[in-house]
Amino acid sequence: MKNLKITLDERDLPQKWYNIVPDLPKPLPPFFHPGTLKPLVPSDAAPLFPEEIIKQEVSQERWIEIPDEVLQVYKLWRPTPLIRARRLEKALDTPARIYYKYEGGSPPGSHKPNTAVAQAYYNKIAGVKRLCTETGAGQWGSALAFGCKFFDLKCTVYMVRVSYEQKPYRKSLMQVWGAEVFPSPTNRTNAGRSILEKNPDSPGSLGIAISEAVEDAATHEDAKYAIGSVLNHVLLHQTIVGQELKKQLEIAGESPDIITGCVGGGSNFSGACFPFVKDKLEGKNIRIIAVEPTACPSLTRGPYLYDYGDTARMTPVMKMFTLGHTFMPPAIHAGGLRYHGDAPSLCLLVKEGIIEARAYHQNPVFEAAVLFARSEGYLPAPETAHAVKCAVDEAIKCRESGEKKCIVIAFSGHGYFDMAAYDSYLAGKLEDFEYPKEKVEEALKHLPSVSL
Repeated sequence: MKNLKITLDERDLPQKWYNIVPDLPKPLPPFFHPGTLKPLVPSDAAPLFPEEIIKQEVSQERWIEIPDEVLQVYKLWRPTPLIRARRLEKALDTPARIYYKYEGGSPPGSHKPNTAVAQAYYNKIAGVKRLCTETGAGQWGSALAFGCKFFDLKCTVYMVRVSYEQKPYRKSLMQVWGAEVFPSPTNRTNAGRSILEKNPDSPGSLGIAISEAVEDAATHEDAKYAIGSVLNHVLLHQTIVGQELKKQLEIAGESPDIITGCVGGGSNFSGACFPFVKDKLEGKNIRIIAVEPTACPSLTRGPYLYDYGDTARMTPVMKMFTLGHTFMPPAIHAGGLRYHGDAPSLCLLVKEGIIEARAYHQNPVFEAAVLFARSEGYLPAPETAHAVKCAVDEAIKCRESGEKKCIVIAFSGHGYFDMAAYDSYLAGKLEDFEYPKEKVEEALKHLPSVSL
């Protein structure tokens, strides 16, 4: 029997990040300034990001060197293992070969510190004293708190209120690493106060939390903003996952037929699959499947249009699949997937048919997650469980067709801070949400008008 785990040595750690922008099938549509609605120029981002991050955001270079200071922190948990899901295969009675790239072994328990550490480093060398950010389920917030602690930066986190209440130990983890954490919307910012005036019981959303973090950073000279997904530089940092995955599959003698991951803003999914997108564009037959919740179906039901990245219209206007920046998703347990839009580069690839997208209700997602845990032992985060559900469905199709496909799951994080969600599922209390068409149509009335 071949090895169950394919592991790499620290010496095999990728030394560069892969930038997909020069390899996209079409040029990425330009960003627009949120105030003037004129094309964004790099200097417009200076109040929020340090110079090196801005350079990465607009870079046309295919490979960008990873600083040694970042690599040394990465080595605490990287390279991460690729594991053959033999027990899951047996449980499904499938001829498919299922692998999962396990990112849950990082100190914060997810893929998020791959960019949090990098962003903290670049802000530190730029002389920044404090970073402000948003977080949904708390994975990104805890990752940034971790990264800031390693580079001696203060950290302020605006955590979506519903997740703040559902996942109190994520808040505690951030505080252990020295961050201050506030349930968003708050009374600390104009953006938060305006939301609370309209709805004092607002459960919050990533769009609102982003507005608060951006406002905080923009109004304090010693602070900058850090973002956990969507923008090019974030997806760039995450490609260390896909590069490791490529090496590991080669060692296993495998060529992937299907790669799947969950999508909220797109960082985990893009980091795992972008190095393979280049192969697909060059003619390799790989299906790449992005999975989202039916309660927040931006890729599967949103139009491909220009929209703001946040509720208060403070972030750049980007072309993406969007449900509208005023969209308020239901309080599902996959808090990291409750975002109205997606990374522009990912959206372009979906629009061009290079990447597929599908959506699932949360009950079948949790059913797949429990099956995975009972087979493989690892408990997926609710977000990750969406990719597990896709892999299970594809493996069942292989059982029915007899095809021996290689299926790879981007296992973005563990679910050990999400036990309240699993309690609800096991007690039969989870509700499935199908976001009403009229709600999407209402949110889309508020899109900006830009012209190229």
